[in-house]
Amino acid sequence: MEHLIFLLIFGGYSPSIAQITSSTTTTTPVPAANRRTIRVGVAAVQSTELDSIGWPMSGGAINLAIQKLRDDGFIAAFDFEINVNYTECDRSLGAAVGMEFMRSKKYDVVIGAPCQDPMEIMATMATYYTTPLLAWGLVTDSKFTDAERYPYLTNIMANSLSLGFSLVKLFEMMDWDRVALLYETSPQDYPLSIINDVETAINEYEDYSVNVVVKQAVPSGDLNDAQYISVLNRIKSRCRIVVAVIQTATPRRKYLRMITEQNMVSDEYVHIWLGLRSIGFGKQSAGLTKCELNCLSSGLTPVWEVLPDDGWNERAKLAATRLLVMDLSTDVPDVNYLNTFTSQCGAQVVNPPVSCETEQCKNASTSPPSAFARSLHDVFYLYGLAITNIYNTNPVNLANGQAINDAMQLTFAGDCSAQFFSKKNILTFLGLTGEVSINANNTRVPKLMLYALNENYDQASFMNLTYSLDGGASVSLGYTNEASLWFWYNGKRPLTIPICGFLGTECPQTFVDQYGALVFSIGGVLALAMLFLITCFFYVLRQRKLERDRIDAEWQIPLVKLQVPPKREKERMSKRSIQSGPSNITDTSKMTFDNTFSNYSIFYLDKEPVLSTAHPASNLDRTDYDTFVKLRKLDHDNINKFVGLSIDGAEYLAVWKMCMRGSLQDIIGQGNFSIDPFFMFCVIRDMAEGLKYLHNSFLHVHANLRSGTVLINESWQAKLTDFGLGNLAEEKKPMKRRQLWMAPEVIRGTLLPHQVEKPADIYSLAIIASEVLTRKEAWNMSERKDTVDEIVYRIKKGGPNSIRPDLDMDGVEINHSLLVLIRDCWSEDPTDRPGADIICNLLKNMMPKKGNLMDHVFNILEDYTTNLEVEVEDRTKELTAEKKKADVLLGRMLPKQVAERLKQGQTVEPEGFDSVTVFFSDVVKFTQLSQKCSPFQVVNLLNDLYSNFDAIIEEHGVYKVESIGDGYLCVSGLPQRNGNAHIKCIVELSLDFMAYCKAFKIPHLPREKVELRVGVNSGPCVAGVVGLSMPRYCLFGDTVNTASRMESNGKPSHIHLSAAAYTLLMKHYPNQYNTASRGDVIIKVGPLLGLFRPFQGKGVMETFWVFERNNQFMGNSSNMAYNPENKKKQKNDDEDVDDESSDGSSRAPNTPPMHDVNANSPPRQRKPGPPSSSPTFSKRSVSPILEEKAREIHNEETEALYRQFRRQETLALM
Repeated sequence: MEHLIFLLIFGGYSPSIAQITSSTTTTTPVPAANRRTIRVGVAAVQSTELDSIGWPMSGGAINLAIQKLRDDGFIAAFDFEINVNYTECDRSLGAAVGMEFMRSKKYDVVIGAPCQDPMEIMATMATYYTTPLLAWGLVTDSKFTDAERYPYLTNIMANSLSLGFSLVKLFEMMDWDRVALLYETSPQDYPLSIINDVETAINEYEDYSVNVVVKQAVPSGDLNDAQYISVLNRIKSRCRIVVAVIQTATPRRKYLRMITEQNMVSDEYVHIWLGLRSIGFGKQSAGLTKCELNCLSSGLTPVWEVLPDDGWNERAKLAATRLLVMDLSTDVPDVNYLNTFTSQCGAQVVNPPVSCETEQCKNASTSPPSAFARSLHDVFYLYGLAITNIYNTNPVNLANGQAINDAMQLTFAGDCSAQFFSKKNILTFLGLTGEVSINANNTRVPKLMLYALNENYDQASFMNLTYSLDGGASVSLGYTNEASLWFWYNGKRPLTIPICGFLGTECPQTFVDQYGALVFSIGGVLALAMLFLITCFFYVLRQRKLERDRIDAEWQIPLVKLQVPPKREKERMSKRSIQSGPSNITDTSKMTFDNTFSNYSIFYLDKEPVLSTAHPASNLDRTDYDTFVKLRKLDHDNINKFVGLSIDGAEYLAVWKMCMRGSLQDIIGQGNFSIDPFFMFCVIRDMAEGLKYLHNSFLHVHANLRSGTVLINESWQAKLTDFGLGNLAEEKKPMKRRQLWMAPEVIRGTLLPHQVEKPADIYSLAIIASEVLTRKEAWNMSERKDTVDEIVYRIKKGGPNSIRPDLDMDGVEINHSLLVLIRDCWSEDPTDRPGADIICNLLKNMMPKKGNLMDHVFNILEDYTTNLEVEVEDRTKELTAEKKKADVLLGRMLPKQVAERLKQGQTVEPEGFDSVTVFFSDVVKFTQLSQKCSPFQVVNLLNDLYSNFDAIIEEHGVYKVESIGDGYLCVSGLPQRNGNAHIKCIVELSLDFMAYCKAFKIPHLPREKVELRVGVNSGPCVAGVVGLSMPRYCLFGDTVNTASRMESNGKPSHIHLSAAAYTLLMKHYPNQYNTASRGDVIIKVGPLLGLFRPFQGKGVMETFWVFERNNQFMGNSSNMAYNPENKKKQKNDDEDVDDESSDGSSRAPNTPPMHDVNANSPPRQRKPGPPSSSPTFSKRSVSPILEEKAREIHNEETEALYRQFRRQETLALM
């Protein structure tokens, strides 16, 4: 901001300062020492816009305002120092003056430049320096209403945007939507800024659309009349509503002269002047210091008057009658003070504290005030009120710019003279520019008036338009009859578009001119037209008769079209009417057609079954025919369709639509069907809905309601029938039993069916409802001792304890409210019975659930389906669980791969394995140990022992083949090949078995120890599934036989290895185990009971012992004895083993790692001697339990496999 000074220096800034301290006396004298001097900076103009805002013709207003304040009892504690700088409406000079006033000299208040461009930058500076800034003169642009941007600016001028919205409101009220906008040319473009805001208001106003057809400037001088005429001629051809912004008196009078010369003062034209000067039709012109001619009521000289008269005064006055002026209120409470102001303003400018000493000020002593001098007076007066208010309440805030700004809005706290008043907590006073109040936007609240000339050529206010902050305008009319506003227009409002158009060429023609020829033509045709009309009249009568006959034919059914169904069809429909749904009757029912439709006859009409009732023939008139037409049009879900009436027979037959299940009376009378509470609700609800429809129809009553006239269709939907036939005679033999459903008032009187009222139907409905709930006929006559006559007599007698049916629910749970409703419906007093509408509403609230009976049945089926799905799902889950159990059990009996193939129905072929290790173990002295135990103890002993053995097996890559008694057979290397790791798996398994047996205790023999003999052998083997019933995975080959011999020739608590097993262990896992040679051992041989062909025995063999793990070469985990707690750890260790074995084959999980190391020197081994001439067999090559199975599967394929593997084993031993 400070850097602006350097730019402004080059703008020609040359201030002229006048400083004088006021010392005028106050109403309440205050010592000079206690007075506060208010330093006021004024940004004025010396020569620009002299007549409007020039300081020589405006500055005296401040002296007069100070004097007025002191006379009114304000500012007694203040003196004023006035400093004036001239900006000449230049933006740069305005910035320089603002910088000096606000920054350099820090004045208490600044009166801003009366022009919009310099005022904008001064307002911004006031925000920065928090200096109160007062606005007057030409500062009316809507941008100065932004209180957030200019919080320290107080504008005495109303903004032109509010003027625009008020103008659009006037357009809306007068229905004008096509206007022209004219504005006076001005160096400061002040009229243009007003017109721009007016155009903005027109565009933003949402409730009414206005089209601006012309927006043009008009010259303000006496020259350029040709341009003026061109603009007016352009308007004449486009619109009739002209809005003009012309500020000063001379251009305004010229406007009146120009529109008169251009014939724009007819009743078609409306000229609207806009202003914000509070002068209306008046002026403040040079040469007149006060009103001297035909003064207006505002005290101002009319705009059309000049001295001396130039000959245009009268014509200008006539042109002014076509004017509407929208301006601030011109009401001045003290006209004398206005005259004093007008006469003294020019002379006061040279007096202190203003003390203007320029030549222009000295020459202005006899000049009238400028156009906006009164605005300057009022804004300074407002400031004086504000500082007096602060001084009286909180003097400290006199230095607070925001507090002063707020004080100019709040209610004045001190004593106020009569011209001041409070309105909604806003400081309001009547100044020289009318009523003054400042809103929250720091802008004057515009009180705009619409002025027009009355019959006395005096201005009169016809509207008061007040603009609100939300962009709306409220209107207060100053007339009761709009014609008074248009006094000079013969009381008629001008139109936007004249009747004859803008050029006068579109006048509508008179009726004779427009239609004269047509009238004569029509006259000749009237005779023919009358003849034609008469013909049409008779034609229409005939067509109406034909149409009536056609409509009557719809309900009149010829008797010949009603055909009696054959007997066999009757029986079929009889059965169908009572079967299915909530019934227990089957096709074998002996129910006949007669008792299914006991009250109706059945016929076929157009091949469709219908029901009919017979009535004696009677005379029918046109009213009866119309009734049958209406009756046939009745249509409702719970109303049985009336098909028609047969009247050409000996008796009348009323025909109704067939309901296949018969009447409710007949269904209940059978007594062999069951219904649930929801079915009861549905039937009662259907009857109530049907009765409600009839009561609201043209019939108004059923008059024959009983269970026999309630039919049930195939969907078990209740439908009312036999209604609307009161104009027909009763059936031939009406049964007295029907009185059981009649209301007491009907039984007592002699009412005809058409005289029955609605409460009687409600009573009948209650009786039918009791039949439905009790599932018994009305009044339970089959179990009642009373006769029909006795019951009817008791009903007719009435009284407080009148007889009614018993509501015995027979164990059916029903809503108690329904029973209460039924009792209300059969009340003795008809007026106590609820209407059909009320009954329907109550039943809807009582319904346990929404929907009809068929929906109820479908819901039951859906629930059953859902429950069935849940049950199937549960069974499926159980089946899956059992299947998993079976899979687990099968997995324990057979290898996983074999089990999967068997489950898929595939054949498991025998499979040969090049190298496996077989493990045999046996409990030492098990026979002696068994003799010390009972059978159950033996079983428990072996179960405990082998269960833990099974757990140990899971820690190694070993497959358990079987356990026979105290014998235990395992193998590693099949069915999942694991390279050469099978030998280590078996050795580790054997060591863990031995370790476990050392810790094993026999509960009932604590001193006894369990010892094992373990035999291990490695070599080729054949494996396959044996048998169909209880199939087992069995091993075949000499390797198994040798392993068995190793066990039988071993020692207690020793692990006995064959030479093949030892060689394999030492080759791949050297130095990991402590072993020792046992020496030569004679292996007994013998026959194999014919399992395979004879083969060579073993003889003398060198065997070996395995004692323990070698801690020096094995980790801590491999050196540990078996402990169930170490199960998880060992399993995790096993998972670190390589995925591929040394020979490239896949290795089973849980097998120990294999290492390629050089074996020690091979063990000493005897070479087998020459084969004996007679073959010898070992005693046991397979487990005894498998020998018989092996014999069963002995075939050529197995024998060939065995010969192949036997040769491989022989070569390995050589």
